[in-house]
Amino acid sequence: MNLSANILGIAKKAKKASYQMALVGAKDKNQALLNMADALQARQAYLMKENARDLAAASKAGYSKALVDRLTLNPNRIAAMAEGLRETAKLKDPVGELLETIKRPNGLVIKKVRVPLGVVGIIYESRPNVTADCAALCLKSGNAAILKGGKEAIFSNMAIFKVLQSVLKKTRIPLDALQLIESTDRFAVHELLKLDEYLDVIVPRGGEELIRFVADNSNIPVIKHFKGVCHVYVSSKADLKMAHTITMNAKTQKPGVCNAMETLLVDRAVARRFLPEIVRDLQGAGCEIRGDAAVRAIVKGHVKNATKEDWRTEYLDLILSVRVVKNCDEAIEHINTYGSGHSDTIVTKDKKEAQKFLNEVDSACVYANASTRFTDGFEFGFGAEVGISTDKLHVRGPMALEGLTSYKYEIYGNGQIRT
Repeated sequence: MNLSANILGIAKKAKKASYQMALVGAKDKNQALLNMADALQARQAYLMKENARDLAAASKAGYSKALVDRLTLNPNRIAAMAEGLRETAKLKDPVGELLETIKRPNGLVIKKVRVPLGVVGIIYESRPNVTADCAALCLKSGNAAILKGGKEAIFSNMAIFKVLQSVLKKTRIPLDALQLIESTDRFAVHELLKLDEYLDVIVPRGGEELIRFVADNSNIPVIKHFKGVCHVYVSSKADLKMAHTITMNAKTQKPGVCNAMETLLVDRAVARRFLPEIVRDLQGAGCEIRGDAAVRAIVKGHVKNATKEDWRTEYLDLILSVRVVKNCDEAIEHINTYGSGHSDTIVTKDKKEAQKFLNEVDSACVYANASTRFTDGFEFGFGAEVGISTDKLHVRGPMALEGLTSYKYEIYGNGQIRT
């Protein structure tokens, strides 16, 4: 079978399975997720063996340390994947939720009811845990899923998929509701993106290049997460000790992820007190600093010149751009001009200023006195997420169970006709 026919066959089977999935009850879905979680941990040795094949290929290809880290499976990460499935099983099933009842003067009763989207295609890159997270969320929300991972994690993804699908054989969930495209040929993505007759939505997860490629070539609606140019703004009214802790966490705890800080904005009133120590500690953690003229004047030496391009760049690495701003208004203007609408935070003791920042920054997730690293489905109590949307339609921020549903109107009558 050629690739086009293979992709079409997968899509057709997923579409058929999606109608059955919409009718599977919460109890059956939850039990399947719990069994999947147990299976992942029981097959840990197999998963790590297959992951080692991907890691060997990554080493040979000379991938960056950050990419290799995203690719790596170990006992803790497998346990975390399993826990994600268990947490998803605990969540309320959104399918069938009655959102609103409208009673019309003519006697019609209109019920607005939450329903699955149908078939969700997820195209992602190097994180093998995405296979388990997205499978769990799609199945719990009553959808069929077509997963297309990147070549970097092909053996890991196939192994996780096989473990998960083996569990479905013993449940009421149709086997075809979970599909994996095993081809690493980019042409497979082209073929998938044509199939708007069978897929209801595409969610790309990965770098900006992948997401723009999908958005530019898809006949299917795309929920986009272009990039995470996240900011920390240290106000003139900040607790500088807190600001130091949040800054270090937002940048260095896991730099290769979309909710890591890429630009630090420091109010000029505290810049001379705050910058020397924070730059020293960031550099001590291996971080390259790119600063504007004001930053370079305060911290002399070892700070590269930041360009306008830096303000828009998602490094996904231990590189940070730093700018001194006049006040909160200038910080907000910078974020709304150069940010990506992902996650931004202010550090301040002034509640009024914090609320101003929360109100005026146009991002999916806006924080006061907390690290941007919390933008995550698991951290929000959603179990996991299929992606973090920087769109405004139809979902924004971590896209979890509710974001994987739509609604329909059920109208009850007793013979009414329109005149």
